[in-house]
Amino acid sequence: MAGAASTSVFSGRDPSEYDSSDPLVLFIIQLVIILVLCRILQYPLAYLRQPRVIAEVIGGVLLGPSVMARIPNFSDKIFPSESFPILTLVANLGLVFFLFLVGLELDMSLVIKNIKTASTVAFMGMAIPFGLGFAVSVGLYNQFSDEADGNVSFGIYGLFVGTAMSITAFPVLARILTELKLLSSYVGIVVLSAGVANDIVGWILLALTVALVNASSGIIVLYIFLVAFGWTAVLFVVIKPLLLYAAKKTGSLEEHSPSQLMILLIFLLIVTSAFITDIIGIHAIFGAFLAGMVMPEDKAFRAAVVDKIELIITLLFLPLYFVLSGLKTNLGLLNDGITWAYTVAIIVVGFVSKFAGASLAARYNGLHLRESMAVGSLMSCKGLVELIVLNVGLQAGILSQRVFTMFVVMALVLTFITTPLTLWIYPTSYREKMAYVHEVEMRRASADADDEHNGEPSTTASTPAPRPSVDENDLEAVPTVEKHLWRKQPLRQMKAAMRFPRYI
Repeated sequence: MAGAASTSVFSGRDPSEYDSSDPLVLFIIQLVIILVLCRILQYPLAYLRQPRVIAEVIGGVLLGPSVMARIPNFSDKIFPSESFPILTLVANLGLVFFLFLVGLELDMSLVIKNIKTASTVAFMGMAIPFGLGFAVSVGLYNQFSDEADGNVSFGIYGLFVGTAMSITAFPVLARILTELKLLSSYVGIVVLSAGVANDIVGWILLALTVALVNASSGIIVLYIFLVAFGWTAVLFVVIKPLLLYAAKKTGSLEEHSPSQLMILLIFLLIVTSAFITDIIGIHAIFGAFLAGMVMPEDKAFRAAVVDKIELIITLLFLPLYFVLSGLKTNLGLLNDGITWAYTVAIIVVGFVSKFAGASLAARYNGLHLRESMAVGSLMSCKGLVELIVLNVGLQAGILSQRVFTMFVVMALVLTFITTPLTLWIYPTSYREKMAYVHEVEMRRASADADDEHNGEPSTTASTPAPRPSVDENDLEAVPTVEKHLWRKQPLRQMKAAMRFPRYI
């Protein structure tokens, strides 16, 4: 009874005092503070159409050494260093399940259906940022590498910085496209398909970087990748058919909802795959990502799995991870001119290289100017994937806390400007007009194909294209376009008039 009484507040116990034998009380206090603060910050940021991850990282920055840690005894009482392992454990567990959801929601058919455009945009959207990021890493390595915990070579450092510069936040991107009602538009399809390809290549590069850091020799790197390749083959060749068989046997596919046994099997696969990739020297998140990719292809089944897991992960566990990123961010380390110069350089290079590469590739594939610029703006979004990459780099000893802070600032800035910049470049009114233009172009292409099939010469080959035949009722769909453009001018002149409309 005496032991029980000593754990009670009535016997004078301080609930905020960390007790290694009973860490739950302080963890609950930390969790409540984190969730409430993030929710409060989300309300004003929602009016600016900012994703939730912005509020979570800013919340961590406010709770960390940049702001509230300056209050005497705040960190010692609320976020003592002894409590961080538990916070990190719970946050990383949430991250593992979140990466499973990312792999689950990847639609490879998007890439296959739009292989030319997706591959071009993804390649240019990664090659230019990677090259310029590698160039920036020369200065960063010479200036700040001695502050990092690890002793990495310049090659590994440059590989990591290039990867961090070229990454695109696919999960945040999908939510931004949904909010802007671009998900089913041609721009949205191009961005999503390129984002999928970008994500896959980015994770492979990150896995290579982590493997190189953890390996003591070249032969160890070879072993790591051979085992990783072998496990990937097992997942796709053996585990995937077995999961499909189990889903059919448990009735999960017929009911379009996973049974309790199926959910248990999925959970076991997630943690097993994460365990294997972690012990071979890559990272647990890669195993979870692969586990998501081998789920049965039935869309209704996948949606049901997401519904059962997503809410608790995104509302409870994931905020802990990004708040921890904010807690590790110390804006006080950006305390001199050279540090701020590199911070600005990282932001400018990260945006311009991504925007230019993706925009030029989209333009090359036939998208109109503003559509191409919208693709570039959306592909420059960093968001939570960038923060995951940065945390992996910090844990691996590649980045110092100062450089980590610089990249976190870059991720926040680029994520923050994505939505307003896209709305400015590609507003709803212009988007509606372009949807009509694409419809007319599709009609013309269909008519030309019919003409060629019937043996008649195509009107688009070597002769000026005739004006589209547009019904008067169709003109009501584009009330802000001068209707005489449709009656009197070729289609390309109408598009030129729409390219820079008066309302921008």
